[in-house]
Amino acid sequence: MGLRINDVVPDFSAETDQGTINFHDWIGDSWAILFSHPKDFTPVCTTEFSAVAQLNDEWAKRNTKVIGVSVDSAEDHRKWKKDIEEYGKANPGFPIIADDGLAVSKAFDMLPAEAYLPDGRTPADSATVRSVFIIGPDKQLKLNMTYPMTVGRNFAEILRALDGLQMTAKGVATPANWVPGEDVIIPPSVSDEEATAKFGEYETIFPYLRKVKAPE
Repeated sequence: MGLRINDVVPDFSAETDQGTINFHDWIGDSWAILFSHPKDFTPVCTTEFSAVAQLNDEWAKRNTKVIGVSVDSAEDHRKWKKDIEEYGKANPGFPIIADDGLAVSKAFDMLPAEAYLPDGRTPADSATVRSVFIIGPDKQLKLNMTYPMTVGRNFAEILRALDGLQMTAKGVATPANWVPGEDVIIPPSVSDEEATAKFGEYETIFPYLRKVKAPE
């Protein structure tokens, strides 16, 4: 059975370039983003890690910890971070999990249980380790998305999705292309009477589509 939205994500202990972590303990009371990579010293992944580092202040504003996982050793991660910092001109201060044994990749259903790393392997051998997982303080999976190796991830969209998730935790939903500051949707499960009591005035577009100012 694959990992699904609202499942509690796997807990594990793993070595990182910053020492050993226990994943659930590391998350603590924060939101968390785990983003995975098939190999160190690869071009697209280098640009992605740099993009994450450039957003350090944005993650902090949202009480969100970020952690990478790559199918290589912690020592390789430490060496690779020099390139990441040089390219992005920002400090990649977040940890990177050393998943050369594939335990985390398999636990998060990015690789099948029988997967292994052959001698002389290339990134293609772990190509599906290209996912982003957004995890709530309750340790439940809130969102995940997977990219091919050739398409760089849009971390502005991941940041927007995180904003949406943190907003919908307040009992609302967000429309297409929503960004902070825009109106939100009152879920159909909330009656008109309940909506008035909870939100005050709101706009009814259709009986099932009601919009209201985003709650603080």
